[in-house]
This record gives sequence, structure tokens and C-alpha cells, in this order.
Amino acid sequence: MSLVKFRRRPWGNLITQDFFDMDDFFDNRGWVRDMLPGRFWNGKTMEPALNIKETDDDFEIELAAPGFSKKDFNVTIDDGCLNISAEKKHSEEEKEDNYTRREFSYNSFERSLQLPESVKEEEIKAKYDDGILSFKLAKKEEAKKRPPKVIEVA
Repeated sequence: MSLVKFRRRPWGNLITQDFFDMDDFFDNRGWVRDMLPGRFWNGKTMEPALNIKETDDDFEIELAAPGFSKKDFNVTIDDGCLNISAEKKHSEEEKEDNYTRREFSYNSFERSLQLPESVKEEEIKAKYDDGILSFKLAKKEEAKKRPPKVIEVA
């Protein structure tokens, strides 16, 4: 058995009971916060979407980071943790006799993943292509899945 974090449903008791409890619905305003579009904001940076796939020989990670270039990324491994961050700044200024036009933008994110002990840290490969930052994390030989051994019954 495992513990699962409980998350209150956005519509209160509407789904879990036969009768809709109006008092509980309007008294519990937590559902309003959960439905805001910025709920993925962690206060400092946005966290991009992440896909993790495990195969017999390795782990494959894909991180959606459109609009960045290879030089914008900083990827490190520290104490068994894969740390991925990126920062991009852009500014443009145009001055004329009677006006100044100034445009600027700033994007950044940080993600950290705890690596399993079965990963060969020295063989991690990263590639950035078409807005997707991909990683291949090779598994140690002892962690690779082996075919089942057939034992003959005498």
C-alpha cells in the first residue's frame, strides 16, 4: 500500500455524495485557487512539462522548452540530482527624435530530478532540438532487465 496525497475536488462534495452541499461548496474557496491558470507557477519560475520513459537499457527524459537555444541551458549533476535550468533575456531599443521604443523579455525555469542509483551518471547524454531538451540516461548492467530464467522440473 502506498500513501497518496489527497487533493480536494474543485466542485466540493458534488461528485462524492448523492446531494450537493451548497454550504460546503461556497464556504470552501480552495477550489477557486486550484482552477486559476497560474497554478503551475512556483513563485520564481515556470516549470516546463516533462516526460520520463523507462526502457530495458535506459531512461529517456523529454523537457518542453521552446524559444531557448543550446547556450541558454545549464545542466549539472550534483549529489545524485540532475539539475536543469535555463535563462533567456532579450532587449531592444529604438530612439528617434520624438520617441523611444524599448522592448524586453525574460524567461527562465529550473527543474531538478533525483536520479536512481541504477543510472550511469558519467554516460548521461543531452540534446536540444525543436524546443525539446532530451536526455538519455544509461542504466548500469546489474539494473538492466534480463529475460526470465527457465528452470526445468525434474
